[in-house]
Amino acid sequence: MALVRYEPWSMLDQLRKEMERAFERNGGESGSVVTSDWTPAVDIKESDNAFTIVADIPGVDPKDIEVHMENGILTIKGERETEKKEEKEGYKRVERSYGSFYRRFSMPDTANADKIAAKSKNGVLEITIPKNDKVQPRKIAVQE
Repeated sequence: MALVRYEPWSMLDQLRKEMERAFERNGGESGSVVTSDWTPAVDIKESDNAFTIVADIPGVDPKDIEVHMENGILTIKGERETEKKEEKEGYKRVERSYGSFYRRFSMPDTANADKIAAKSKNGVLEITIPKNDKVQPRKIAVQE
């Protein structure tokens, strides 16, 4: 007997994707809303001097990953190319997701957008966002 992984939310996720596709076909403005074919899992960690985002993006070439920061929003996007599959190859089930992905994160004011660094190794993307040096409160003298 083979073990089968139970995914209780997979049907809802599939329904959501189908509804998104239906709205795009029926007059939705596909140019104004960016949707994803799949969503990479992400861990976000904060230390005293930086924020670190680690994303699982296996099968995506690092040169095909776009990371940018604008107006306090960090965006990660890219695409995993679909492998060509034919019915005669004997596939019984296809669970791996392909296509484009798009993730956005609101960053706090303490994030230093000028010093963001990203690296990818073995399908894991790591983005380090240093924090700005803390600005010390300044006492303002009241003149008479």
